[in-house]
Amino acid sequence: MNDLASTAQGGLFIGVGVGPGDPELLTLKAYRAIQHADVICYLENESGQSQALDIAVEALRSPIKKQQHLGVRFAMSRERVAANLAYDKAIGQIHEQLKQGKTVVFLCEGDPLFFGSFTYLLERLDSQYASHVIPGIPAFVAATAELKIPLTVLKQSFAVITGRHSDAKIKAALLEHDAVVIMKAGIERPRLLALLKETKRFDDANYLEYISRDNQQVITDLNFLENIAGPYFSLFVITRKEPRREANQEANREERA
Repeated sequence: MNDLASTAQGGLFIGVGVGPGDPELLTLKAYRAIQHADVICYLENESGQSQALDIAVEALRSPIKKQQHLGVRFAMSRERVAANLAYDKAIGQIHEQLKQGKTVVFLCEGDPLFFGSFTYLLERLDSQYASHVIPGIPAFVAATAELKIPLTVLKQSFAVITGRHSDAKIKAALLEHDAVVIMKAGIERPRLLALLKETKRFDDANYLEYISRDNQQVITDLNFLENIAGPYFSLFVITRKEPRREANQEANREERA
């Protein structure tokens, strides 16, 4: 933990990825950072609930020192003005802790720098304070493990997009790449299902919600998926059928050429 200790000049701000939901997917380094922190910071909804905090519950049960919890009230919305105000307020509170030489850990679902709120706090961080990032397992990686399918092999291409992109951008990704992950499917689910049909990738797609959590849902046949909006924590994994055999055949042809 020497590399994660606060300095005499000021505190240390650490973004910790807690993974997709299963507490056992928390890395050892993340576990130790949480235990050694002076301040645990996290996003919470309007009811005061935090999924990141729930995931880190095991590490929080055995802290090395007395800890302070700092919840950042945040509504899941596309309204960026409100989001930016929340981040501005949060970084002000974090700076107050760092001025006292404390180590502040910010818990983030998945990985801190993959669609993570930590990104917006890091860019607001005063340059006088040190920072560190501990990676976590992103939801789409846990999703493919649950599905037991490879995302890419050999020369296959792969893209990650979100359901918030335009129809044109989503269709381009589905047509161009062998494997595509569509994050934040939620409210866009009916539109995404239509685009999957339009690009003839409907049968290639799998749908997952709350990956690795107790309320996880996995649907491998989209004919059984309701054409209604879903939760924020949901995604599509789209891969070519029998990808390894096709890719291996191509590799063998190239070797013989």
